[in-house]
Amino acid sequence: MSDARNRTRVWLARCGVIKPRSARSLDGRRTMAKRPGVIVVGGGLAGLACATALLEARVDAHVLEAGDAPGGRVRTDSHEGFLLDRGFQVYLTAYPEGRRVLDLQALSLQRFIPGAKVWRGGQLHTLADPLRQPVTAVSHLFDAPGGLADKLRVLELRQHATSGELGDLWQRPQQESRRFLGDLGFSEEMLEAFFTPFFGGIFLERGLTTSSRMLEFVFRMFATGHAAVPANGMGAIPEQLAAKLPSAALRMRVRVEEVWGHRVRLPGAEMLHADAVVVATDPGTAASLLVGMPAPRMNRVTCLYFAAPEPPVEGPWLMLNGEGRGPVNNVAVMSEVSAAYAPPGQALVSVSVVDDAGGADSLEARVRAQLTEWFGTVVSAWRHLRTYSIAEALPAQPPSALVEPHRPVRLAPGLYVCGDHRENASIDGALASGRRAAEAVLQDLGR
Repeated sequence: MSDARNRTRVWLARCGVIKPRSARSLDGRRTMAKRPGVIVVGGGLAGLACATALLEARVDAHVLEAGDAPGGRVRTDSHEGFLLDRGFQVYLTAYPEGRRVLDLQALSLQRFIPGAKVWRGGQLHTLADPLRQPVTAVSHLFDAPGGLADKLRVLELRQHATSGELGDLWQRPQQESRRFLGDLGFSEEMLEAFFTPFFGGIFLERGLTTSSRMLEFVFRMFATGHAAVPANGMGAIPEQLAAKLPSAALRMRVRVEEVWGHRVRLPGAEMLHADAVVVATDPGTAASLLVGMPAPRMNRVTCLYFAAPEPPVEGPWLMLNGEGRGPVNNVAVMSEVSAAYAPPGQALVSVSVVDDAGGADSLEARVRAQLTEWFGTVVSAWRHLRTYSIAEALPAQPPSALVEPHRPVRLAPGLYVCGDHRENASIDGALASGRRAAEAVLQDLGR
C-alpha cells in the first residue's frame, strides 16, 4: 500500500469512517492480542468500580493505569514500618455506594470517636456526639467553642440533614456552606472554631464556599454512620476492588496519550481498540484527553507525618485548630485509630494543612512550633517521616458545581467518563460514578 493511501486510511479510521485492521494499530504496530470489550483509562476508585461492574455483567474490561499501583488519589505507602495514607482521609461507613460494592467487614474498619477535640484559648475542648456519647457530651455541654444554643442547633442541623430520602437532598435549594450555617443561627465563634476547621479539612477549603448540598450530605453520613479507616490503611479500599479483577485485566505503568472514540493511543504510537472506552482518570487528565471536557478547579492539601515516642492524645480523636491562625487545620494520631499504622512502641501523627500561604521550606518548622503550643516540648522529639503536597487533591464543589448533581457519564456512543468530578467529591461519589458509567456502557451494548 502506498504512503498516500496508508495516510488516507489512517485519517478515515480516526474519523470512524472505516475500522482499523485487527491486531495492528493504525501505523502498523502490534496491539493487544485480544481486543477487550471495554478499555477503562485510569485505575482509581471510579475506574475500578466501573471495571468490576462490567466484569460482573460478563463484559470483558481492561484497566490501564499510569501509576505503579491502583487507587489514584487513595493510596497508602509503607515507610519504615508506618502506614502513610497519601493525605489524611477517612471512610464514612454510611456511604450508600460503599455498602453496595465493598466488603466492609473484610476492610476491618477502625472508627474515630464521634466528635472532635478543638484547640482554642490555650487548651483542647471536647465536642462529643450527644446521641452516641451522651455522658461525654453532657459533661462538656458548656465547654467552648460555642454555647448551649450552638450545641442545640447542631441537633437541628442533624435532623434537617437526615430527613427525607437521600436522593432528595441533592435537589434542595443550595448556597455556600458558611451562609447556610449562618442562616441556621450558628454563632461566629462556632463557625470559626468548629465548622471551618472541621468541614475545611473535608472540603479542603477554609472559606466554606462549598455547596450546602455537599455539607448536608457529609453531615448526614457522619450522623448515620462513623468516620473510620481500614485497619491497614486507606489503600486497602482500591486493593480490594482490584483483587476482583483478573490479573490480565489490570495493566500498570501504562499511560494513555490520546483517546479517539473507541481507541486509545499509548506512548510509541501503540493503538488499542475496544467496543467502548471509559476515561476514569483524575479530572485534569480527563480534560486533556477529552475534547470539550472542562477541568474543574481543584483544592489542595499538604499532609505531614511524624513518628512520636508516645501519642500526644490518647484515643482515636480528630483534633481541630479552632483559633484560625497558623498552618495546622487538623491533627490525628493514626496509630490510636488503628495500631497497624505504626510499629510497636511508636505513634504516628498526621497533620493536615489547608490553604497555606507560607513557604514550603518553612512549613515543617511552623507546624512544629504550633503543635508545641498544643502538646508541649515533647514535639521536639518527634521525627518527621514524610510530607505529601497534593496540589489536585479534591474537586472544588461550590454551588455552581452541583447545579446538576449527577453529571453525564456518556459523552457519545462508545465513549464515557467517570470520577468524583462527575458526581460529588467523595469516595462514595467516585464509586457511584464508576457504577453509572458501567450501566451506560451495558445499556449501549444491549446487555
